[in-house]
Amino acid sequence: MDGRRRSDNFRGPYELTEETPVYVISVAAQLSGLHPQTLRQYDRLGLVSPDRTAGRGRRYSARDIELLRQVQQLSQDEGINLAGIKRIIELENQVAALQARLVELQAALDGAAAAMQQREAAVHASYRRDLVPYQEVQQTSALVVWRPKRQQQKD
Repeated sequence: MDGRRRSDNFRGPYELTEETPVYVISVAAQLSGLHPQTLRQYDRLGLVSPDRTAGRGRRYSARDIELLRQVQQLSQDEGINLAGIKRIIELENQVAALQARLVELQAALDGAAAAMQQREAAVHASYRRDLVPYQEVQQTSALVVWRPKRQQQKD
C-alpha cells in the first residue's frame, strides 16, 4: 500500500485538488523541508508514491507534501523508524477505507429501513376495514369444570 488515498470522483482536467500531482521533486523537497534524495528514498520504500509523468519524472500533490511532512515528524520528533512509519500509514489508510465503507453501509441500511417502513405502511393500508379487530382474552386463574348433562331415561 503506498500511503496515497485516491478519490473516485473525476474532476475536470483543469481543476486542482489536493490530489492533483503538480510539484516536481525539487519544489516538493522545498515545501516539505526534505532533501530530494530523501524523497527518492521514501518513494523506493513505498512511504510516499508520487505520480509519474510520461518521461518517468515524479510529480507530487499537496496530499503527498502533507504525507512527507507527517513522515518527517514521525521520524524526527517521535523517533519511529521507516518500517514503523510505513505500517502506520498503511493502518491509517485502512481506517480511512473502513470509515468510508461504514458510511456507505449506513446509507444502505437507512435506505433499506425506509423501504421496509414504506412496505409496512402499504400492508397496513391494505387491511380490510370491515373486519372486527381481534382482542386478546384476559387469562384468569379460575378453574372451570365441565360436566355433561345426563340424559333422562324413558320408560
